[in-house]
Amino acid sequence: MRRTTLAVAAAGLTLLSLTACDPVTADGTSTTVSNAAEAATGSVAAGTPAVTPVAVPPAASTSSLPSFVGMGLQSAQDAAQKAGFYLLTSHDALGRSRNQISDRNWKVCTQAPAPGEQATSVKVDMGAVKLDEQCPAQDQGASGPAKAGATMPEFIGKAVSVVHDSLDKATSIVAKDAGPQNRMVLVVSNWKVCSQDPAPGAALTGQPVTLKAVKFGENCP
Repeated sequence: MRRTTLAVAAAGLTLLSLTACDPVTADGTSTTVSNAAEAATGSVAAGTPAVTPVAVPPAASTSSLPSFVGMGLQSAQDAAQKAGFYLLTSHDALGRSRNQISDRNWKVCTQAPAPGEQATSVKVDMGAVKLDEQCPAQDQGASGPAKAGATMPEFIGKAVSVVHDSLDKATSIVAKDAGPQNRMVLVVSNWKVCSQDPAPGAALTGQPVTLKAVKFGENCP
């Protein structure tokens, strides 16, 4: 009997030792994790020095930028995306601050950057006019309207929309038909300035601005 008791006790100690080293779950499955598994799951043993990962920047991607001049704006944008360029913008090449709402109604006059090998992350800007308009000799809208400073700029011949974009947003602007029809100036990008008050060079002190204008294609009286 004594030998049997000692044998049972020894077996119990061995079982306790195994349980401490190799935990068992409620369903009897071992929860021991090998060093390789710990590395795979991100578990780091005590005393293991931390390793900071080093980010490696991806190699810059380049592609051949096609020439878009003369194409319809929508076709040009599709061609740009097919070539790998997705950062696309456009502007009114006549400097009238019009938005290209329906791209199929516009054609490309200028582009920046020029055709050739370019990084695909570059912004491609296309200057455009409506299909029934002529491209200007020089892009008038690439830089956008200049902001007025302390004096009144010269707006004669420019779109009424340019006046709105150039002056402080708080400025009161009244645009009237310069012709005998006394039409309302609604779509300001379709009207050009014939006269202005204050005159060019006058100090801007917050006073209202009055414009007389006609539609583009018409002559000022």
